[in-house]
Amino acid sequence: MTATVPPVPRAAAAAGWKPTASSRRSTLAPWAFILPGFIIYAVVMLYPAVQTLNMSLHEWSIVPGADSPWIGLDNYFRAFNDPEFITSLVNAGVYTAVTVPIQMAIGLGLALLLNDHLPGRTLFRVLFYLPVVTSWVVVSLLFQFIFSSSAEGLANSLLIDVLHVADEPTSFFLNRWTAYIAICALGIWKGLGWSMLIFLAALTAVPKELHEAAALDGANAWQRFRNVSLPAIRSAVATVFILLVIGGFNVFISVMLMTGGENDTHVPLTMMYEQGFRFFDFGYGSAISFSLTIIVLGLSAFQYWWTKRKTKL
Repeated sequence: MTATVPPVPRAAAAAGWKPTASSRRSTLAPWAFILPGFIIYAVVMLYPAVQTLNMSLHEWSIVPGADSPWIGLDNYFRAFNDPEFITSLVNAGVYTAVTVPIQMAIGLGLALLLNDHLPGRTLFRVLFYLPVVTSWVVVSLLFQFIFSSSAEGLANSLLIDVLHVADEPTSFFLNRWTAYIAICALGIWKGLGWSMLIFLAALTAVPKELHEAAALDGANAWQRFRNVSLPAIRSAVATVFILLVIGGFNVFISVMLMTGGENDTHVPLTMMYEQGFRFFDFGYGSAISFSLTIIVLGLSAFQYWWTKRKTKL
């Protein structure tokens, strides 16, 4: 709520009216709340972003006092002509295309179940949300063990001893696409609880009277979901979709720990990390980072426009 100063009558203004101390305080009060957060945001977000952009336009040297010549957009042209960077974008796109719809579908299904009078639903909510608050490092190492190339790994044991669809252990992380089976499985498992929680919060806000009225009109459970619940949580669905797409393109820790980007499994952030902290090519690494930022912002803007358009329709 923004405090405003009452309009000054023309006669008072002509007579030389000046704001009182109380009116000045009411005008400055909102800034006292805004400025601390903005300063933190500027230091933590804006300054690093501007510095990253500056580094991407130079052949940046980390040696103190060394010259970092201006090269303009050369690093960006290099990135979009680099097959490895294009491959990393494809990998991030595949990861996003697989994990986002599955997380949303299963998360919504769980939310519908837990929104009903299910015995022990509080316990189930905690259990499903537990992976969300578990460290990415811990779960990445856990899934690396699950998809181990040895016969003792859980995935290989399931394929060989239970399903009998393989005779030899599969080396998941030595192939690009089998590695992404493990990476996508981790992303889906870890993100389910977050999607479920957002959908559950939206579903609890749907008035029960609407469902009761629909039931009296003879609507079955599917019809009540499609015609009552889904329209009411449309904004939550759009929000979850946008945030999951942003998170999908920013995947990093799981790929870094499970494959290290080997065997064509790089995503943009692991490639950026490698260029900057392994090869010390900070200019090129910054260009990769800023390119990803532009791509994600563009996708987010398009998603926002599309969801607003569909809502109006």
